[in-house]
Amino acid sequence: MLAAVCASALMMTIAACSSSPSKPASTGNTTGTSTTAAAAGVDEHAGHDHSWPATPAPTAPLRTGERFENLAMARPYTPQAPDGGTDEYRCLVLDPHLSKAQFLTGTQFSPGNVPIVHHAIVFAIPPEEAAAARAKDAASGGNGWTCFGSDVLGPDSKQAWVDTWTPNATEALLQQDVGFPLKPGSLLVLQIHYNLLATGGRAGSSDQSGVRLRLTDGTAATQPLITTGLSAPIELPCAAGESGPLCDRAAAVADVVKRFGNEGVSEDKLLRKCGNGSPVPGNTQHCDYPIPVPMTVYATLGHMHLLGRSIKIELNPGTPKAQTLLDVPNFDFDYQRFTPLATPVQVKPGDVVRVTCTHDATLRRQLPQLKTLPPRYVVWGDGTSDEMCLGLLTATVKK
Repeated sequence: MLAAVCASALMMTIAACSSSPSKPASTGNTTGTSTTAAAAGVDEHAGHDHSWPATPAPTAPLRTGERFENLAMARPYTPQAPDGGTDEYRCLVLDPHLSKAQFLTGTQFSPGNVPIVHHAIVFAIPPEEAAAARAKDAASGGNGWTCFGSDVLGPDSKQAWVDTWTPNATEALLQQDVGFPLKPGSLLVLQIHYNLLATGGRAGSSDQSGVRLRLTDGTAATQPLITTGLSAPIELPCAAGESGPLCDRAAAVADVVKRFGNEGVSEDKLLRKCGNGSPVPGNTQHCDYPIPVPMTVYATLGHMHLLGRSIKIELNPGTPKAQTLLDVPNFDFDYQRFTPLATPVQVKPGDVVRVTCTHDATLRRQLPQLKTLPPRYVVWGDGTSDEMCLGLLTATVKK
């Protein structure tokens, strides 16, 4: 049951994130634009600066039974975007050398080259798939492989999504007795998105990122965590006054397919999943996900790209049982945070979780990274100049 939930949920991955100095968090169950900026009427969307240095995250003390394990890429890697794009996703193998079962209770990714490292996802590879991961690594010279979307080891892999690094991300610790299970012989794969807009996709500087794991033996009562993804389509036309070949939807979709191959058809899959398969152009889109098994949700995260305005995750919307799990009314690309819920939320079979995103094509004219690019009809895509609508739930599943 757990494998089925994970396999259906991990259909999309996060893309196009950056790093910047810490800002004060919004109040309430939200993340995004700082309270001070909002009160002053400042639109922080126009202020993205992806060259800012990363602020080292403070280290929370080890708790009883925990230990740190520091891992890093074996050698520097110099990314280069394939297929005429400006983005590369690279999967890199790390070995924690586990000789006994452990629980992963905290993860802190450390970007080695802040201007080009814009997000990272940590996947746990079970021991029965370790040989396949090492073979893919060896086939490309031992320095990882290109892996857009969720294609780490292929669609039939039992890989588990155990951490996400996004702008200003710190180590997010849950207070409950929970953790991501790691079997002896498991490997980790860092999937790093390199944004190469500054070089037009050409090779430039190199990166050697790392990750710090917080591990524990756990207890008899420790519950295994999963990460489940909720994706919605994006059908964002060119803004008023914009024109060009890529303002045609078919041309824009073909461009995404050219840059990302099979991952370029993600938008069509989402349209079939979330509606009748026909695009409905507009700023706001959503998708409903019926819940098949009992779950307890402990934390959330909302992700969009540079044109994102707001994102919300709701449980049973439009019903007397409606509950908001995440509300980011003024999304700030440079401040995306994994957010523990004040009280874990129980979700039952038959419940519906909805993710809703609003994007704004007029931001393209304001942002340094995008304003020199030709206007486009924006759909789901893995690149920095594309868009996403992705909600993440960190949860346990009842057997």
